[in-house]
Amino acid sequence: MASRIFDEGLDKTPANHQPLTPLVFLERAADVAPDRVAVIHGTMRQTYGDLRARAHRLASALAGRGLSRGDTVAVLLANTPAMIECHYGVPMCGAVLNTLNTRLDAATLAFILDHGEAKVLITDREFAAVAAEALALATVKPLVVDYDDPVFQQTGARLGSLDYEALLAEGDPDARFDGPADEWDAISLNYTSGTTSNPKGVVYHHRGAHLLALGNVVTCAMPKHAVYLWTLPMFHCNGWCFPWSVSAVAGTHVCLRQVRAAPIYEAIAEHRVTHMSGAPIVMSIILGAKDEEKRAVAAPVTFLTAAAPPPEAVLSAMNAAGFSVTHLYGLTETYGPAVVNEWNSDWDALAAGDWATRKARQGVRYLLLDGLDVMDPDTMEPVPADGTTIGEVMFRGNVVMKGYLKNRAATAEAFRGGWFHSGDLGVKHPDGYLQLKDRSKDIIISGGENISSIEVEDALYKHPAVANAAVVAKPDDKWGETPCAFVELKPGAEATAEELIAWCREKLAHYKVPRHIVFAELPRTSTGKIQKFKLRDQVKG
Repeated sequence: MASRIFDEGLDKTPANHQPLTPLVFLERAADVAPDRVAVIHGTMRQTYGDLRARAHRLASALAGRGLSRGDTVAVLLANTPAMIECHYGVPMCGAVLNTLNTRLDAATLAFILDHGEAKVLITDREFAAVAAEALALATVKPLVVDYDDPVFQQTGARLGSLDYEALLAEGDPDARFDGPADEWDAISLNYTSGTTSNPKGVVYHHRGAHLLALGNVVTCAMPKHAVYLWTLPMFHCNGWCFPWSVSAVAGTHVCLRQVRAAPIYEAIAEHRVTHMSGAPIVMSIILGAKDEEKRAVAAPVTFLTAAAPPPEAVLSAMNAAGFSVTHLYGLTETYGPAVVNEWNSDWDALAAGDWATRKARQGVRYLLLDGLDVMDPDTMEPVPADGTTIGEVMFRGNVVMKGYLKNRAATAEAFRGGWFHSGDLGVKHPDGYLQLKDRSKDIIISGGENISSIEVEDALYKHPAVANAAVVAKPDDKWGETPCAFVELKPGAEATAEELIAWCREKLAHYKVPRHIVFAELPRTSTGKIQKFKLRDQVKG
C-alpha cells in the first residue's frame, strides 16, 4: 500500500492554496508602485493606483447592478484605457469579459451578443452605428453603456441611458474582491470566425490567462517596467493576454486608438517603447511611413508578430529601422501565441537563404505550454521529425481553452485523443521546430484576422449570376494574405469583378471581401470536388 505521509494532515487551506488569476498582477503593481504610470493615452496619464481604483469601481458598479459569476459583459471598444480597465474590473466581480471585434458586421455582432447572453454592452461612440444595428437584430437586450473617449472624443450617437463614467461613479474604489473561487472559472469569451459563418465562442479560464500572461513575460523577455505600445487590438484573444502581462511587470500601457505611422513613431520616441505586437500589416505601416512621419528609434524595440512569417526583405528592413522581430504562433483556442520561433544565435552566421528559412518556422512551445507536436490525426502518433512528413499541429496544457461555449460536440472533437486539434497542417524539423505548411479548411489570415473561405463563397453563391465559386488566400505584401475568388458564371449570365466585389461588401465585413475576382473554369477531381490547391498555386505564381 502506498504511503500517504505527504497527504495526511497536509490539506489545502487559504494559507497555502489560492486559485491562479491574472487579476493579482494589478493588485501587486498598485501595492508596489502606486504612483508609477500604468496607462498613457494621448495627454492622459493614469497611475497604477488610479487603474486599481477605477477597476474596483467598475467591478463594484457591475455587482451593484446584479452581475455576478458567469454573467457576460460585452465590450465594443478601441485600444483605450477603458478596455484595460474592463480586463480587470469585469472579472473582478465574477463576470466574463467578451471583447467584440470592432471590424465585424452587425449581423455577426448580434449573433455573438445573443450566443454569449450579454447582460451589459459597453460601446465606444465611434462604433455607435454598427452597435445600434446589432442591438436591433439581437434578441438579448443588455444594459447599454456609452463610452466617451476622454482624449479623442467621438461624435457617434449615444445608444444607452448611461455613460461609462457615470457607471464607474456608482462603484466603490475601495471595494474588496477575493478573486475567483475556482481558477477554472471563465474569465473571458472570445469568438473565432473559424470555418463557418457562425463563429464559435472560445472560453478562457483564470488559470490559463494567468499562465499565458506570465508566458509572455518570459518568452518575450519583458523587463521590469516594460513600455508596451498597443498596436495589437485588445479585442483579439484579449490582446494575446498582454493587458495582464504588462501589469505583471508594473509596465506602462501606451494606448493607440488608431494604428497609423506617425503616432507609432511618436509614441516610440516620446515614451521609449520596449515592446509592441501586431500582424504583418503593422510592419507595412511602419516601413511605409513618410520621412516626415518617422522619428529616431533610440533603442531596439521588440516587435512580436504572428500569422504568416514575414519575408526576408521585411525582416531586414525592420531590423534596419530599429525593430527586433520575434515570430509567434497560436490560435484563439490557445489564448493567442503559445509557440515562439526561439532564435538560436548560431543561426546569425547562416547564408541569407538559410537564415530566412529558419525565420519562416513557427518554432517551439512556450515555457507555460505542456505539449506541442505534429501528429497523424487518425492514429494520434507523432510524425517523423524529418521536415517533410505532414501532420496536424496539436497542443496540450493549461493554456488551451476551456472549450467552445454551448457546443459540446465541437469541444469533444477539438480535444479528441487528449490533445487540442488546431486544424493547422505542418511538419516537424529534426531540431524539434515546427513549420506550418497549410491550414485545413482553407482559413485565410488577412491582417491578423481569420477569414473563412466558406463564408465568402456563400456570399458569392447568393449572386444570381454565380454558378460556382472558390476562394483562396492570395499573398499580399501589406496584409499577408487577402481573399481571391475564382468564379464560374451561369450560362448566359453576366457580371463584372467590380459588381461581385460590391455585392460582397453588402453581405460581409469589409476585411472579408475578395480583393481579386478571377473568372475561370474551376479545376475539379473525378468526383467533382474543386481542387483548391491548384488555385492556390495559381495565385502564388
